[in-house]
Amino acid sequence: MSEKNDGANRDATKRSARERLLVERERQKTRDKRRRTLIVTAAVVGVLGLAAVVGVIAANTGKDGSSKAGPVVAPSGATGKDALAIQTGKAEAKSSLTVWEDFRCPACKVFEDQYRDVIHDLEAKGLLKVDYHLVTLIDARMGGSGSLKAANAVACAQDAGKFTAYHDVLFQNQPQETDDAYGKNARLLELAGKVDGLDTPAFRKCVEDGTYNSWVTKSYEAFGAGNFRGTPSVLLNGKDIFADRANPLTPQKLKEQVEAAGKASGGSEAGAGAGNGKGEGEREAKASPSTKSGAKASPSPSPSPTRTTSNGSSNSSSNGRSNGSSEN
Repeated sequence: MSEKNDGANRDATKRSARERLLVERERQKTRDKRRRTLIVTAAVVGVLGLAAVVGVIAANTGKDGSSKAGPVVAPSGATGKDALAIQTGKAEAKSSLTVWEDFRCPACKVFEDQYRDVIHDLEAKGLLKVDYHLVTLIDARMGGSGSLKAANAVACAQDAGKFTAYHDVLFQNQPQETDDAYGKNARLLELAGKVDGLDTPAFRKCVEDGTYNSWVTKSYEAFGAGNFRGTPSVLLNGKDIFADRANPLTPQKLKEQVEAAGKASGGSEAGAGAGNGKGEGEREAKASPSTKSGAKASPSPSPSPTRTTSNGSSNSSSNGRSNGSSEN
């Protein structure tokens, strides 16, 4: 009898052990399920948090108080794609010059000093129009804000009908490339005094508010997207005038080609003294350039453009644009 009882007790013990094992397994499954749920929940929360951070970063990208970025507002008379060019000369002129330049760029000053007189003369005769595009290459390479602020100030001068006169004054008084003098509004306003009728309360407010900073920034973005090698980049009727390094287009050759194009189209010089075109009607503040180049000038060496590199910096190069297509 006792043996039967012992057997029954052993069976009961075994069943109890199996039951306890099954219960423990169920508990473990429950704990594992709960832990997986917590892990997944934490992962989801983490992803959502990261998305929120990325959203904040994206929303604030480009918000730089120093450049006073804002809505893109173009100066009066701006023309071309996205209204990023300021045009001088008569709109119906047969020949068109496209100029990309930076007010801190030494090579741009060389170009202006050598070609200024010829360009103004051809514009006055109604034979040439010029589309100026302003960029901030030197700011990007050397730091500072002189390229940006000078370009904004010239756009403000366009509103006042004084673009050409003030444009010329800034290049004639250009500081050393390493000197960010044009980053100070006081200097820009001081030079405005050299242009009769420009230094007004409206002009001062435009300069100090950085009204056209975003427009200048957009112009520089267009320059980067245009595969230009550096500044100045100058195209006559869509062709890079510095592409042929062995035979560049000198001021005299520019004059001859533009006059020939005018004659071929039946044009005349009857438009002499008729004004400059969009947004301006005077050049009274044009000072004598440091290098004269008129109809009888001997050929001058072309300026070596300040060239952009793959990392956004720049250096000197005698090349112009990498292709000959016009922006407009």
